[in-house]
Amino acid sequence: MELKSRILDLKIDGEKAILSDEVARSLGVCHGNRVRVSGKTGSATTFIALTSEIVGDDEVGLVSDFSDKIGVVEGDLVELTPTGRPNSANYVRKKIYGEFLSREEMFELIKDIANRNLSNYELSALVTAVSIRDMSMDEVQWMTEAMVEYGDSLEFTEYPIVDKHSIGGVPGNKITLLIVPIVAAAGLYIPKTSSRAITGAAGTADIMEVLAPVKFTAEEIYQITKQVGAAIVWGGATHIAPADDEIIRAEYPLALDPVSILIASVLAKKIAVGADKVVIDIPVGDGTKIEDRKEGSKLARDFIEIGERLDMEIECAITYGGSPIGRAVGPALEAREALKALEGKETPKSLIEKSCSLSGMLFEMAGTSSKDEGTEKARELLKNGKPLEKFKEIIEAQGGNPDITSEDIEIGQHKETLTAPSEGYVTSVNNKSIVNIARALGSPSDKKAGLEICKKGGDEVCKGDPLIHMYAEEKWKLKEGMKEAKKHFPLRVEGIVLERIPEL
Repeated sequence: MELKSRILDLKIDGEKAILSDEVARSLGVCHGNRVRVSGKTGSATTFIALTSEIVGDDEVGLVSDFSDKIGVVEGDLVELTPTGRPNSANYVRKKIYGEFLSREEMFELIKDIANRNLSNYELSALVTAVSIRDMSMDEVQWMTEAMVEYGDSLEFTEYPIVDKHSIGGVPGNKITLLIVPIVAAAGLYIPKTSSRAITGAAGTADIMEVLAPVKFTAEEIYQITKQVGAAIVWGGATHIAPADDEIIRAEYPLALDPVSILIASVLAKKIAVGADKVVIDIPVGDGTKIEDRKEGSKLARDFIEIGERLDMEIECAITYGGSPIGRAVGPALEAREALKALEGKETPKSLIEKSCSLSGMLFEMAGTSSKDEGTEKARELLKNGKPLEKFKEIIEAQGGNPDITSEDIEIGQHKETLTAPSEGYVTSVNNKSIVNIARALGSPSDKKAGLEICKKGGDEVCKGDPLIHMYAEEKWKLKEGMKEAKKHFPLRVEGIVLERIPEL
C-alpha cells in the first residue's frame, strides 16, 4: 500500500509508524504488528501504532529518527508491506511453554533483542515466561555470551581487570564511590559501568552524576580507565550488552527480576568491560531482593558456576541488607556522604566496613594482598588519603570539578523532620518505606532530594527525637514525602518488652 508520509517530531521507542484504524484494517495489521516501510532511498522494518486522530486515511506517520534512517521527508510517498514475525518470536513462545532453547536459538533471540526486532509485548512475555519457567544453566551461559557478542567490548592488554556488582535492593548503598577509588589507588584497573535507579532511590550513576558526567562511549570509558585506572559511568549510555538494556526496560513495569536473567545481565556487562575477577555483593534481609541467606548462597553458587564456564573468577559476599547502608539516601546526599568517608570525616561504620571488606576481597583475588589481609589494606589506604586523590582524578577525567568537597554539595532547600512518636528503641528500619519516601521527595530525578536517617536499629530514642531529615527541591514534594512517611512509618520504635504473654 502506498501512502503519503507525515513526519512526527517525537521520541518513541518501539512503534515508529503510525497508521489510522482504517488503513490498518486495509493492510490487515494490528497495533504492535510489523511493517516494512520503503522510500526512495531506503527501507526498514518497524512496529506500528494505531490512531484515529494524528494521521489521515491516506497517510502514514513516521517518527523523525526512523524517517531519517530511510531517507524520507514530509510528503514523500512510501510503500508499506506487512511482514511476519521473526523466528525469535517463536523462541519466546517456546519459553512460555517451558521448553529449552538451543545455543543457536538463544543467540538469534538476543541478536533480535539488541537490534530491537522484538516488540515490547514479546519482551514482556519473555521476562514473564523466564520468571515462571526459569532457564537452564546452559541457557544462562548462552544468553550471557550472546549479550556480549552483540555489543561493544573493552579490550585491555593489562590484567587483572577487576570489578564489583551489587544486585541491589538496599537504599543508600553508595559503596561503589569508595570501592572504585580504593581499588584504583592500589594500582588496579576497575572500569565500573553502573545503572540509574528506576524503582530505587538512587543508582550509582545518579550519585556519580552529582560530581561528574557519566555518559560515555565504550571507547571513552577505555581511555578514561587507561588514564586514571578507573571510571564510574552509566552503562545505559554505551552500546555494551545492549540486549540487556532492552530486557531491563521490559522488566521494570512488571516489577520482575528473574534470577537467571539477572546472572546473565550482570556477567555480560562484566565480560564486556574486560573484567576477569569480580566480586558480587548479595545483600540479604527484609525488604531486599534476596530475603534469606539460603537463597543468597544458592544465587552465589550459580554466579560462580557461570563465571567458571566463562573463564571469569567470581567471589560472592552475602552482606547484611536489613537496613540502609550509611545514613544518606538520595543522589546528592549519598555523594556527600561518600566524599566525607574519603575525606576521613566521621561517617557511618556500615559504609566503611562494607566498602573496605569488598575492596579487600578484590585485592586478595588480584594477588595484591595475601589472604585475610585485603580488608586491612583497604582501611590503611582509606586512612592515608590516596583513594581521595584517586577519586579526584576520576572526577576530573570524566569532566567534573576535582576540587569539589563534601561541603560544596548542595542538597534540597526545603527540609522537614520526622520525629519519634514515643520513647524506646529503634527495632527495625523498613527499606521499602525509605525508598518510597525518597522517591516522593523527588529522588532520583531531583538530585538534591532525599533523606538522612538519624537513628537506626538498636538506637535509644525519646519522644520527639529526630528520626529522619527529609529534603526536597520543591515544597509540594516535601509535603508528599511527609505524607508518605506518616502513611508508612519507616522506623519501628518499641520498648524493651516487645510482647507480654499471656496478655492481662
